[in-house]
Amino acid sequence: MSVFTPLTRPQLEQFLAPYGLGRLRDFQGIAAGTENSNFFISMEQGEFVLTLVERGPVQDLPFFIELLDVLHEADIQVPYALRTTDGVALRELAGKPALLQPRLDGKHISTPNNQHCVQVGELLGHIHLATRPAVLERKTDRGLDWMLEEGAAMVQRLEAGSAALLNSALEEIRTHKQGILDLPRANLHGDLFRDNVMFEGTHLTGVIDFYNACSGPMLYDLAITLNDWCSTGDGQIDAPRARAMLGAYAALRPFTAAEAQLWPVMLRVACVRFWVSRQIAAESFAGMDVMIHDPKDFEVRLAQRRKVGVVLPFAL
Repeated sequence: MSVFTPLTRPQLEQFLAPYGLGRLRDFQGIAAGTENSNFFISMEQGEFVLTLVERGPVQDLPFFIELLDVLHEADIQVPYALRTTDGVALRELAGKPALLQPRLDGKHISTPNNQHCVQVGELLGHIHLATRPAVLERKTDRGLDWMLEEGAAMVQRLEAGSAALLNSALEEIRTHKQGILDLPRANLHGDLFRDNVMFEGTHLTGVIDFYNACSGPMLYDLAITLNDWCSTGDGQIDAPRARAMLGAYAALRPFTAAEAQLWPVMLRVACVRFWVSRQIAAESFAGMDVMIHDPKDFEVRLAQRRKVGVVLPFAL
């Protein structure tokens, strides 16, 4: 189970009392996380999620709280931070920064269809439109410079074919770095995978896990999202799903000519980011009882993205 900091009932009861949510009924750790400790919390007045932040600088937490407030005010279903009766959102529990958030309805979709992808495209468009007029600045800690540095180190540990694939992608990042940074910006989710979106049937009910959120090129966020939602089992892009997502997004925010030109590059950049980060996690947590995603998935997808047949629609 990926709960790094276990909690007792007395600890929780004391922590939860200032929220005025009634008696603690039950709680359980959530096994899905790889970076933070998360718990389902059942109270008399509803269902909630408690997060103990295990990774990352504490000074970034006000950014996440403010971003989720902005999205909540834009009527996007997000796990915004609840306040105590004294108006405090960010607190401490077991020596860790702690946030209590509403538990969203729905479940994750493991096999998305075109309609799911339409909903996700619209969701991402709404997130970008809500934040673009006044972007909340936060530099990602896994950006282009990080990819170049960590990727170069990782190449030394790969077999020849994998090393050549990654080296080629890193050289492409060096070539297009400034052009990528000059693309239209907003706040990004940064990790909009299937396990971070909730559905009831084909109706999207919420989006979770904003701890990779940052400011940056909107096209990068879209590439991350499409690489997960629109990939087949062998890593290729499923064209109908991809067109459904891109069309739904473009109906809210038309693409620019620069975005259309860099789209294939950005899909490969997004593959590099998760290939490298998953490889680091696999090596760091080897032998530990922590859920690890297979780095090989994004190596395979990167190889498939050497040719990209799905273009951006309606580029201006």
